[in-house]
Amino acid sequence: MSEPNHQRILLAEDDDAMRTYLERALDNAGYVVDSVDRGTAAVPLLERNEYDLLLSDIVMPEMDGIELAQKCNEISPGTKVMFITGFAAVTLKASAEQPNAKVLSKPFHLRDLVLEVERVLGSQVSAQLL
Repeated sequence: MSEPNHQRILLAEDDDAMRTYLERALDNAGYVVDSVDRGTAAVPLLERNEYDLLLSDIVMPEMDGIELAQKCNEISPGTKVMFITGFAAVTLKASAEQPNAKVLSKPFHLRDLVLEVERVLGSQVSAQLL
């Protein structure tokens, strides 16, 4: 297991199994993770806490990941944004509307997710998974 680095990640993913899977992987990599099942549940957390990264699915009910990222930019402009999605067309839209955000397409290996998170955050934590 990696040494904790205390960087905070807010994970927004509507699929319960995927959210649990991602949260466990990031936790094992040493990140402090709060997770929610929709964008509207993420907004109050962004208002109350400081996060280093918003990791969000793009396609979610009530508020999609792009809307959430825009809200995050207003509330917490220092928080970096990374999207995960299984839809190629959505990736193009996300890239156009949030050009500084990294987009990771499903399916991906957990090691790849952690490595991308490390790149986005500039972490020195090693990805020792599975």
